[in-house]
Amino acid sequence: MIYRFRAILDTEDDVFRDIEIDQEAMLEDFSNAINQAFGFDGVEMASFYTADDQWEQGDEISQFDMSEGEEPVRLMNETRIEDVINHTDTKLIYVYDFLNMWRFLVEFAEEVEREDGMSYPNLMFASGQVPEQAPELDFTQDLGQDDEDDDEFDDDFDVDDYDNLDFDENWN
Repeated sequence: MIYRFRAILDTEDDVFRDIEIDQEAMLEDFSNAINQAFGFDGVEMASFYTADDQWEQGDEISQFDMSEGEEPVRLMNETRIEDVINHTDTKLIYVYDFLNMWRFLVEFAEEVEREDGMSYPNLMFASGQVPEQAPELDFTQDLGQDDEDDDEFDDDFDVDDYDNLDFDENWN
């Protein structure tokens, strides 16, 4: 069977790609398909994350094992798409280039029969232009915080008031 996905660049403008891929393909193949569909060269680190219906980030499926053996790591080249996506678990978050943080919301759309003569993965539809730079992410929004709550440490503490600091500034 073939899975159809919509990969949406997490930006204010509508930038998305509709991609078909074999359900038995590895997530590494899907990563490559997303990179090609959006015009990236694919040389930067990337990870998929499972996501719930509210796009809350779950377990990571990494491109490389960087854990130094501390905990088992799920890897893209060992994980089939059908092992993380089904009719109830339909969302993934894809992050490409951890320095620039290109973030994509990837959603399973439907399952269809394989078409004879068609090669997969297949870019079905493209909409919008990828910006020159990755959009800045608002991490406070992901945490459910309001901008007004940013003054968590607002306690009238003056960091320039050295006379009232509780330490010996000539300690060494």
